[in-house]
Amino acid sequence: MKRTILTFVLLIFFSSCNKRSNTNKEEYDKAYDYLSKSKSDSAFKYFNRAKDNFIENKNFSLAGSCLVNMAIIQCNSGDFYGSRDSGLNAIKYLNKKNDSVEIVSNFNNLGIASQHLKDYIKAAEFYDAAAEFATAESKITLLNNKAASFIHIKKYDSAISILQKLSTSPYIKSDTLYSKIFDNLAYAKFLKDPSFNSEPELYKAFQMRNKIKDYDGLNASLFHLTKYFENRNRSKALFYAQENLRIAKHNNSPDDQLKAIENIILLDNTGNVKNFFLKYRTIDDSLVTIRSKAKTQFALERFDAEKFRRESTEKSNNILKLCIGIAVLIIIIIFIVVRYRKRQLKLKQEKELEVKNTQLRLSKKVHDVVANGIYQVMTKIENQEHFDRDTALDELEFVYEKSRDISYDKADEEQEFSKKISELIASFNNDTVKTFTAGNNPALWENISPPVKDEVFQIIRELMVNMKKHSQASHVALRFEKTETSVEIQYKDNGIGIPGDLIYKNGLRNAESRMAAIGGAIIFDTEIEKGLKVNLSVPAS
Repeated sequence: MKRTILTFVLLIFFSSCNKRSNTNKEEYDKAYDYLSKSKSDSAFKYFNRAKDNFIENKNFSLAGSCLVNMAIIQCNSGDFYGSRDSGLNAIKYLNKKNDSVEIVSNFNNLGIASQHLKDYIKAAEFYDAAAEFATAESKITLLNNKAASFIHIKKYDSAISILQKLSTSPYIKSDTLYSKIFDNLAYAKFLKDPSFNSEPELYKAFQMRNKIKDYDGLNASLFHLTKYFENRNRSKALFYAQENLRIAKHNNSPDDQLKAIENIILLDNTGNVKNFFLKYRTIDDSLVTIRSKAKTQFALERFDAEKFRRESTEKSNNILKLCIGIAVLIIIIIFIVVRYRKRQLKLKQEKELEVKNTQLRLSKKVHDVVANGIYQVMTKIENQEHFDRDTALDELEFVYEKSRDISYDKADEEQEFSKKISELIASFNNDTVKTFTAGNNPALWENISPPVKDEVFQIIRELMVNMKKHSQASHVALRFEKTETSVEIQYKDNGIGIPGDLIYKNGLRNAESRMAAIGGAIIFDTEIEKGLKVNLSVPAS
């Protein structure tokens, strides 16, 4: 009956867990739907919620995918620090074997975010990390990005070496990628040697991009041509800067507009400089406002999602505690009732009045003492992931034994400890088991503190319970002896014994920890010919 009820408790537990963690890909799919409609704010919100559900259900690959998408959305919105934080968090969830596409996207985005933060060395490292998992064609794009990072930190030789190798690669499949490499190579040569004539190559890259309507590429080409002519021909440089501004407006790229206006301000000798400066300040203020708003929005979404998840978890935990508490209380009540009825059958007629009086006192102690044991079992079932059914049974059995101990207490002051020990041992005496005690007298327990006595009582009780349940012994003897510094106790029975590797699987694992807590020692002697021998040493001070 006990096991049937406990099974019911565990079913409640696992059912509650399943309800709390039950989720599907609905939010994940909804996030992608918003992303396809360019509603990045809503997409971020649902990716964040889906991520929490995937982590809770240990679906780490999809959780990593959510974080990668969140990082890309943040980077595109100008929240570069937030993007890098999301991307770094995604790394621990992605599987190197199965998530190579997401890994490449994540490291590439980390590189882009780092470049925006002017951390070019770290950006190059991220591009290298992405290249390890990329296809041959994707690797070309990543290495081109790495070369661009080297250009920013003036490692021109390294950039030129990479770009020259890439320019002859058979894996370049598009004019867009080739023109990008060709333009970066020409620009790196110019920066390395300002006297080098890069105009033909820079202009060729410009023509290639203009032909295929690569407006992002045109932006880069016009910026490079502006820088090339800056100290050679100011009118040409100004012309390319003005074209750069026109294309940047066409691309709706505030960052590129700012770069173009900055060059125009430096190059224009007319009275238009003030107007361009005002434009620069307006765009810059607007960009700062937009990016600050994006950072705040993403941070608030994460905070709200975490708050919602925490509140939902707390609510589920409270319901779970209530269900388990009711079920465990039913078990304890059944144990107490059964035990009480057995005792009623054995007690003599003249003791009935005493039993009734004792029952009133016990009800309070059951509440004060046993409830703590019940709560401990509840906590372990809730918090320990591998708290299995048999372990739960052992814990409940221990709580039951504690409830039984209460029934042995006297209603008045605590009885003499030596008598309490003797009565404990004698309570296991029956038609098949004979118990013997030697040396247990009041003087033995002088100078032993009450907490130590209580631990000794519990250890002896555990030995006797173990004997009754497992040993098949017919004779049990306990010998007590006092030395100058300790009380020595020897337990011995003639049962089947316990192999050394099974001692802590037979209800005795608490004995050693109890002895350690009071500074004592316990030794299990399993080498004797028959039965079990246990030596206990209790400190006398």
